[in-house]
Amino acid sequence: MITFYPGPSKVYPQVEQYLSDAYQSGILSVNHRSEPFMVMLKETIEVMKSKLDIPEAYEIYFCSSATECWEIIAQSLIATKSLHLHNGAFGEKWLEYTQKIKPKSKGFSFDKNSLPIISDIISDQEDEVICLTHNETSNGTALPFSFFTELREQTSQVIAVDATSSIAGVEFPWEAADVWYASVQKCFGLPAGLSVLIASPRAIKLAEKIGDRDFYNSFLFVRDNFLKYQTPYTPNALGIYLAGRVMRQVEPIASISKQTKKRAAEWYEFLAENGYSILIDEQEVRSDTVIAVSGSKDQVANLKKSAKENGILLGNGYGAWKETTFRIANFPAITQNEIDQLKNFLKSEANRLA
Repeated sequence: MITFYPGPSKVYPQVEQYLSDAYQSGILSVNHRSEPFMVMLKETIEVMKSKLDIPEAYEIYFCSSATECWEIIAQSLIATKSLHLHNGAFGEKWLEYTQKIKPKSKGFSFDKNSLPIISDIISDQEDEVICLTHNETSNGTALPFSFFTELREQTSQVIAVDATSSIAGVEFPWEAADVWYASVQKCFGLPAGLSVLIASPRAIKLAEKIGDRDFYNSFLFVRDNFLKYQTPYTPNALGIYLAGRVMRQVEPIASISKQTKKRAAEWYEFLAENGYSILIDEQEVRSDTVIAVSGSKDQVANLKKSAKENGILLGNGYGAWKETTFRIANFPAITQNEIDQLKNFLKSEANRLA
């Protein structure tokens, strides 16, 4: 089965060998405060920084999931309230989760075919953290990087970004935000169960000012351990090991990003030429890594069923678009041959229906 599901998605085929290597190496049985683990963690962080071109001053921590990153940010980087921009299900879920911990946090909803107005975003300086979803997986939108750069120029507030379905797939203007996080089961081409949290000196300073150390995953407690190349709790050692191996294998992010954007442009052109409707009309805010295609409830259901019968798994719709869209992952681990097979199927279906 060829999978285009937008997470968990296809893992790199080399992971099969890396799993065996991990077992043979003995790293799966070592203490997470031991020298072998610390060396492995240090090497993984260093190669990830190098391949993703993350600034030296930014720090990387590994957590269990993007959802845990929501919790860490709410506990340790928000004293009173935050502002959450959202135009889809995952941005809204981040807001709802944060409000359980910091009830005064508020949302800012904007249309999926538009960009928020920056002057509105920064009007309340008491918002300690501005929370953005770079790539809204539920509807196939993405905020352009020029938006982050402009926002950074106009505020000194901490900016946190959910980039779950885009980190390791496209280049980022890292210094335009202070916290970036992602789960690895999407563009990283890795099994689920690990997330990456990337923090700037500004974010670290805010965490130190708030001083939260009440939880096993408090930001400062996590950081104290990672500065020693250890973890605050028994970690997903296999996930960290696999992340290091995959990072050594892949091209630098500039090269991957170029390929991702090229493939995305080709996808949008192909879909339009073959009579498929893109959910997002405005090209400026279309995602390069998750493509949402719309249709009637019956059309979408029948297409997904036919695809599965032909050995292809399409992504379900999500949230408000659950039954009237399907989603196509455009992640680096997916090969051009697999893309061609899906295009041949979609073209055949379009011709048959015509």
